[in-house]
Amino acid sequence: MKDQPDPDTAPRISNEIRKTTCYMCACRCGIDVHLKDGVPVYIDGNRDHPVNRGVLCAKGAAGLKQVLSPARLRAPLRRTGPRGSGEFEEISWDEALDLAVSWLKPLRETAPEKFAFFTGRDQSQSFTGWWAQMYGTPNYAAHGGFCSVNMAAAGIYTLGGSFWEFGAPDWDHARLLLLFGVAEDHDSNPLKLGLGRLKARGAKVVGINPVRSGYNAIADDWLGITPGTDGLLVLALVHELLRAGRIDLDFLARFTNAPVILDCDPKSPDYGLALRDEEGRAQVVDRRTGRLAPWDGEGVEPQLTGQIRRAGLSHRSVMHHIADRYMDPAYAPEKVAERCGLAPGQIRRLAADLARAAFDDPVVLDQPWTDFRGHRHTSMVGRPVAVHAMRGISAHSNGFQTCRAIHLLQSLLGAVETPGSMRFKPPYPKPASAHPRPAFRNRPGQPLEGPHLGFPQGPEDLALHPDGSAARIDRAFTWENPLSAHGLMHMVIANAAEGDPYRLDTLMLYMANMAWNSAMNSRGTIDMLTAQDEDGGYVIPHIICADAYSSEMVAYADLVLPDTTYLERHDCISLLDRPISDPDAAADAIRWPVIAPDRDVRPFQSVLLDLGARLGLPGMVDAQGQPTYADYADYIQMHERRPGIGPLAGFRLGDKGLQDGRGLPNAAQIDSYIAAGGFHEMPVPPEAAYFKPWNRAWADWAVDKGLADAPGFDLVQLWCEPLRRFQRAAEGHGPHQPPDSLRGRIRTTFDPLPVWYPPLSDAFEDPAEFPVHAITQRPMAMYHSWGGQNAWLRQIHGQNPLYLPTLWWNRLNLAPGDWVRVISSHAEITVPAEHMAALNPDTVWTWNAIGKRKGAWALDPAAPEATRGFLLNHLIPERLPGAGGWSNSDPVTGQAAWFDLRVRLEKSAPPDQAQPTFPPLRSPVPPP
Repeated sequence: MKDQPDPDTAPRISNEIRKTTCYMCACRCGIDVHLKDGVPVYIDGNRDHPVNRGVLCAKGAAGLKQVLSPARLRAPLRRTGPRGSGEFEEISWDEALDLAVSWLKPLRETAPEKFAFFTGRDQSQSFTGWWAQMYGTPNYAAHGGFCSVNMAAAGIYTLGGSFWEFGAPDWDHARLLLLFGVAEDHDSNPLKLGLGRLKARGAKVVGINPVRSGYNAIADDWLGITPGTDGLLVLALVHELLRAGRIDLDFLARFTNAPVILDCDPKSPDYGLALRDEEGRAQVVDRRTGRLAPWDGEGVEPQLTGQIRRAGLSHRSVMHHIADRYMDPAYAPEKVAERCGLAPGQIRRLAADLARAAFDDPVVLDQPWTDFRGHRHTSMVGRPVAVHAMRGISAHSNGFQTCRAIHLLQSLLGAVETPGSMRFKPPYPKPASAHPRPAFRNRPGQPLEGPHLGFPQGPEDLALHPDGSAARIDRAFTWENPLSAHGLMHMVIANAAEGDPYRLDTLMLYMANMAWNSAMNSRGTIDMLTAQDEDGGYVIPHIICADAYSSEMVAYADLVLPDTTYLERHDCISLLDRPISDPDAAADAIRWPVIAPDRDVRPFQSVLLDLGARLGLPGMVDAQGQPTYADYADYIQMHERRPGIGPLAGFRLGDKGLQDGRGLPNAAQIDSYIAAGGFHEMPVPPEAAYFKPWNRAWADWAVDKGLADAPGFDLVQLWCEPLRRFQRAAEGHGPHQPPDSLRGRIRTTFDPLPVWYPPLSDAFEDPAEFPVHAITQRPMAMYHSWGGQNAWLRQIHGQNPLYLPTLWWNRLNLAPGDWVRVISSHAEITVPAEHMAALNPDTVWTWNAIGKRKGAWALDPAAPEATRGFLLNHLIPERLPGAGGWSNSDPVTGQAAWFDLRVRLEKSAPPDQAQPTFPPLRSPVPPP
């Protein structure tokens, strides 16, 4: 009609687009930042980016409000009142750095271990770790110890890579996907894209999770398992597959250590370890000759069920031990189902589904390849069963062995790095033996001898002084948690406050909200941060906090170093750290300042380089004592970790111009990344796409691109010899042995084959008194604390109820609007309740990190996050009750056991706000 308006359906909202990398979660998606006259007005997904292909979630779009948040810190701050008062004065950057130097320089020259540097989810750990190494303190780690070290360590010790950041399902070929404990916050856009591809092909998705939300809500089958029993379920599946003979014998023989012959002589010093030749190579029985041969010998055909007799003793293969253990009727579905919260038929049905998907219709790709023994394969044959797991597995004290059980299940199916299964992302695979051992021996004024974090191969690698005392403040790499590859960030403050193993002088935290949602026992941690000695001084004398926002932790710092937001700085998502690779390409990315800060703030990485130069740290000053790097951008381009290898792999200098992987530093490298959309990819050759741990083409390509210095191969370690070495020590053998109080625990939990044991806290808490499991999940629209102060995301999750299953909702006679008291053996909280039917009947849960303390994050004191929002953290002790001071952690890796929490529930009269309450903090930033 003539008089109808003609609307502009594609209005131009900006006059410039700058491409960079999102920082609203760990996906690291590509984003287009739309600017109008230099001001950001809109954020969209980058359609060319390999991670998200233009898809963007609520968090990513809301990054605009993160960058404009009223909670942003304005300038460096020096505390003027008591800790926790929020009383600060603004100071200059020179004053701030001079103050930091006045604390750190004397320590480096006398006792560098009295300085501890721990970082949260900063995504630059290769850099911060290098800085701490050059300082010379043994006390450095990042957030992984309370996030996912169980998953990472179990994967690397078993497969040479792990789920999530180092591995991904084969979205193009999988016909069945198992999701173990996967919530919606991490890796959400790639998972959503992948699940969409699976669904479009008619593939089946099975969710194994106490809570049916997010991805589990769209699963074809949902198993509402009892928290902490996933490993028991998996071993029942292993039992069923073995009983039915539905296992991949060829994969097990060729690519796992199942055919490796173990020393079965109880009198041998190597009892339970592999028989080895003079060169130290594990032995298998070669089917061609019936004799022992090295596992990696050219042309060797390992016999899966090999055995030999020596001096009247039979030495048998790992496969014999697997069959002996898991064929035991104790693992039958009818024996374990009730404990798992499932029916036996559910377990048998899942086992049958796995077998059908793996063996009835294998994936065959017409791609020849050559394995490490020189055998030429005419095609790539795979079992199309993929698995993905996350924090629901990791955050239990039995999570390491549960994750290993999952890897055993995958291996029996032949579903590791084969078409249709789990695939590794470059630079992985990389076996534990190829990683460094943890370095801890410090000398005044000198760098540490190597990286802080590593993968011990036996008791000799523990971070212990000659007298047996712990070298690290978090007690990582001790007999309490020997394989703590990511450290124990959750124990730093508690140990320092107790002076065990020694007192700290200065604690520096970056993006780590340890005074609130990143601490077990939040109230207790606040007390530790403010605890004073007999002289009236703080037991932790100096605390430096670096953050972009006025978090709860900022109020307890003595010196605050204000960081920029992610659109105002350079960042490097590096192949030296956690890159953005997918299984078909090695890829890294940058962030760059698409806008300039409007406050007196600096990127923390650049601040660290400035601080390092002022301290005269090696690598940060030249021979004349001048700074080596102008700022972090200069470091990204010019630093070499080893000759030809730097933080970024793309656009390096070669003899004939720019090249990938190895090459000289390029002073225009960041400009090249910006021109390319903020990322760079190196495609994996088709012949190297699958079977990477055993594929000669992959090994050659990895060396060519600088991912490895020499070709290397390893078998799937179903029998984990490092675990056996620690177990053997606990049995009383060898020069390094644990204290008597830990021998029994190590013998049980360090089994070289995957084993299930109940969460450790079950031994100290009466399940009848605390019959309900309590867990958290992170919502898709939030990530750690950051999203809880975002003006857009708060409208999605402004408060968090406790979700109760139908059983307990009815048992407590609850109605909408009611509140419940939640009581653990440690503390209690009173919170609003809601009903949820799709939930394990003995499990309650809530969203994590929604609750905020009054006065933090520039929120109004009456904000719902501060009045109805809450944390389960208050209920969780950092030490096990009655356990002689053991941390509430996985005994193998030190992973914080967040999800082992047991509680009881009582109906409560509605209070005026969620309990407990805390006095409001005085905000260091003005009201919005």
